[in-house]
Amino acid sequence: MRNLKLMLCLLVTLLTIDTQAQTPDASLQATDSVYSYESYIREGDTLRYRMLTPLHHDIHKQYPLIIFLHGAGERGSDNKAQLKHGGKWLGSDSLREKFPAYVIFPQCPVNETWAPMKAKFDSAGKRVSFEFPLQTPPTKPGGMLKPLIDSLIASGKVDPKRIYIGGLSLGGMGTFYMITTYPNLFAAAFPICGAGNVEAAVNFAKKVPVWIFHGGADPVVPVQASRLYDEKLKSLGAEYKYTEYPGVGHDSWNNVFVEPGVLEWLFEHKK
Repeated sequence: MRNLKLMLCLLVTLLTIDTQAQTPDASLQATDSVYSYESYIREGDTLRYRMLTPLHHDIHKQYPLIIFLHGAGERGSDNKAQLKHGGKWLGSDSLREKFPAYVIFPQCPVNETWAPMKAKFDSAGKRVSFEFPLQTPPTKPGGMLKPLIDSLIASGKVDPKRIYIGGLSLGGMGTFYMITTYPNLFAAAFPICGAGNVEAAVNFAKKVPVWIFHGGADPVVPVQASRLYDEKLKSLGAEYKYTEYPGVGHDSWNNVFVEPGVLEWLFEHKK
């Protein structure tokens, strides 16, 4: 029953997250200038995203692609808020010098999610569980991610063997969903304080190395969500790492952004 208790807690806490992006601070405004404004349009739907071009860009070369999925608080349509967490980290000159890559930050609209999530109710109408079904159609923003990535690969600028994905909270859930659904696409992944369909981890366990991060005192997405992946991936003999920060709350991404070796580990992997 521990999975049921976990998912109930996850549902309640996720639904309490503020859906409005916070007012951009000075650091976000400074970061904003290095990312171009982009939009991907498909069948009448639009997925807004920001793109970082490799430092010292060479048009004759192909570069890795890093996709970063934001959390619930950065949803919207301003095409800015998604850079609040992670934009400065991946946009720093020191990292761009050492790890030249295209980096994209898509923005999920308000009231949407990256991964399909299904609530279950009891006879009294009370939510009793929260699941991540893989049999249902993808959400609109989630469903546009794959063709957006495909279009970037088709441009010839991106190395199809070095596609990486990561994200925090709601974006961590999206990260697990994407590597579970498209395990042949990604070379490695780094979900932060996320959750997902643990039983389906077999889909990516031997194909996509993952480095999972979570705060041990997370009050929003319970750390048990990542611990379950730790147990499952270990049982499957997968290539993965699990880092838990004792006493750290939901904002464990701040720890990840200063964690030694994250991008070194990421760039070691290739399809």
